Amino acid sequence: MSFGRMSRTPGAQPMSEINVTPLVDVMLVLVVIFIVTAPLLASSVRLDLPSTEAAQPGDASASISVAIDARGQLFVQDKPVTAPQLAQQLAEAARRNPDTEVQLRADQAVPYGRVVEVMGAAQQAGLNRIGFVAEPGK
Repeated sequence: MSFGRMSRTPGAQPMSEINVTPLVDVMLVLVVIFIVTAPLLASSVRLDLPSTEAAQPGDASASISVAIDARGQLFVQDKPVTAPQLAQQLAEAARRNPDTEVQLRADQAVPYGRVVEVMGAAQQAGLNRIGFVAEPGK
């Protein structure tokens, strides 16, 4: 009787290579997500809007969005414009639909005079409906 070792057949050897296919799949999905969302994040104008308890979402069917950032730069539909371009775009909006509402978003740091200039440009263009956009109260 022998007490030696019995020979076994070798089992499956551990895999020594990393399977990168799932990693590449995940990375490609993340790249696509970033490509789609990056333009959405970059196009918005950063404003520190005033807040009030009475702020309610508007329901204007025909509206044009005008924003003034802290430096006084004007934006129409989140695209930077100069004062003459603003007047021209407001006049075009009034020509298309005289009941168009101007939704004015102004940063808290903007001087009141700059806001009045935009309101005057809207009235000269023939737009009398002006809505002031604010953050809902906290």
